Amino acid sequence: MRQLLAEQPIQINAYDIDAMGIVSNIVYVRWFEDLRVTFLNEHYPLADMMKMQISPILMKTEVEYKAPLTIFDQPVGRCWMVKIGQSSWEMELEIATEKQTHCTGKQSGCFFNLEKKKVAKIPEPLKELFEMEQ
Repeated sequence: MRQLLAEQPIQINAYDIDAMGIVSNIVYVRWFEDLRVTFLNEHYPLADMMKMQISPILMKTEVEYKAPLTIFDQPVGRCWMVKIGQSSWEMELEIATEKQTHCTGKQSGCFFNLEKKKVAKIPEPLKELFEMEQ
């Protein structure tokens, strides 16, 4: 089950492709970052975080490339939360077209208290959203 799903179409630009005409591997990591921002904007916006003096921190990204994309493909990116602990989170991501999945991955991180300069607990509103969908 995909909890707190965020989804967006992905535009492939000429600068995303390499000399062989396929999307460069590093571009997927940028798309993962864009998806994580989309996720936060939909489920826990930066303005809400700033009111609590916290900021998300990315600690790890894993990427598995499955099939190449070309400039003519029309992929969609998706990410969803799979785990929320006391002070850490983990999400899964995918880049796919109608025909197949091209890339999957995982990201994990935490929230950081900007005032206290230390790791913060997962914000209650985000934790509650996650628990509601279980």
